Amino acid sequence: MAKCAVCGKSVNFGNNVSHSHRRTNRIQKPNIKHVRCKVNGSTKRLYVCTRCLRSGAVERA
Repeated sequence: MAKCAVCGKSVNFGNNVSHSHRRTNRIQKPNIKHVRCKVNGSTKRLYVCTRCLRSGAVERA
């Protein structure tokens, strides 16, 4: 499964809670994109979450 190469964000587990308060398993996945980025002057394809892209933590090639 893809994981953000910058911040390390990956899946998060929790519970769905119904109106009667019964609980079932739930997975929350981050919004991860496969993008070309500049790393040490060269371009590489990395899996990066959209929060890192929006904040400018990654320079796109």
